[in-house]
Amino acid sequence: MQARKHYSRAPVTEALIDIQVQLPQEVKLDILAQVYSSIQTEYSKREEMFVLQGEMTAAGASVGATASQSQIGYMAFSNEQKQILQVRLNGFTFSRLAPYDCWETFRDEAKRLWSIYQSLTYPAAITRLAVRYINRLDIPLPVSDLKNYLRTFPEVSSDLPQGLSGYFMQLQIPQEQLETMLVLNQALVPPPAPNFISILLDLDLFLERDIPKDEIKLWEIVEQMHEQKNNAFEACITEQTRELIK
Repeated sequence: MQARKHYSRAPVTEALIDIQVQLPQEVKLDILAQVYSSIQTEYSKREEMFVLQGEMTAAGASVGATASQSQIGYMAFSNEQKQILQVRLNGFTFSRLAPYDCWETFRDEAKRLWSIYQSLTYPAAITRLAVRYINRLDIPLPVSDLKNYLRTFPEVSSDLPQGLSGYFMQLQIPQEQLETMLVLNQALVPPPAPNFISILLDLDLFLERDIPKDEIKLWEIVEQMHEQKNNAFEACITEQTRELIK
């Protein structure tokens, strides 16, 4: 199957590249602050990121709970609020919100930001690599059958009423090439207007083994994962959907 390269009305609501890492113990929040200092001209807003930890204790009939939070990094927002960077003690995430332009622009900015993060934190290992695209397909009403728009969808028994007011489906599909895993989430979500139905098509492709630290090899794998994601997207939609987003 030949994956299409670009849709003028791409249904992407958010695209993400996530790289989880193990950092040397000496890397602290002040190093992550330096990452932000390097990009604050283009990413003018910064927020602190925290992780919440809870603990429950029981002694006889007495039950108690405690909670604490600790800072793990920073989130930076581009000046137009469409690009978001997370720099954390356990990883790096770059995302682009709609409107999505193209893979090359998104990838190149992620590479630039990762290079800054990597040069300051010196990751000891990369433990997980993910490429995720969250799409919203807006389909005009009336819709007689989902299979006119989707090739992967929940099939309702003919012995049940065929109308759906909502659904959520998750599939976990191993990918032999690159030994990645594809998590496909699909659901009905609120539409932009009353005369549409909207379907979430969330494609999360990740790798958790044998990830190189070398930047050239790392981004070669990211490129291949993006192609896998494209193939998965094309495998899920029909020509009728392609006409809506072409």
